[in-house]
Amino acid sequence: MFIVANPVLGNTLDIKMIVSRLAKPLNVALHQLPRQSARNEINASRRMSGVHFRSGALKPKPGEMPFGLFAILCAVIPGLFVGATISKNVANFLEENDLFVPADDDDDED
Repeated sequence: MFIVANPVLGNTLDIKMIVSRLAKPLNVALHQLPRQSARNEINASRRMSGVHFRSGALKPKPGEMPFGLFAILCAVIPGLFVGATISKNVANFLEENDLFVPADDDDDED
C-alpha cells in the first residue's frame, strides 16, 4: 500500500482511517432511524387517544377558563415591566462602569 503525501489533505492513510472510524457510527444511526420513526408513530397514536374513548365516541369539550384573556394580561404586563426594569438597571450599570457608553452622534444636524 502506497501512502501519498499531500500537504493540503495530509496522508491518504489518515483519511481512510477517519472514514473507517466514521462509517460504523453512521451505519448504526441509519439502521436505527426506521425504528425511531416507528416509535414516534406509536407515541403519536397514544397522544391522540385523549380525544376519544375506546368505543370511538368523542370526549366532551373541556371547560374554558372564564377570565382567560384577563389572566394572560395579568401575566404578560408584569413580566414586561420586570424585564424593562432589569434591562434599565443593567444599562445603567454598564454606563456607570464605562463598560458600554453610547456614542453621542448628532445625526439630526446635517
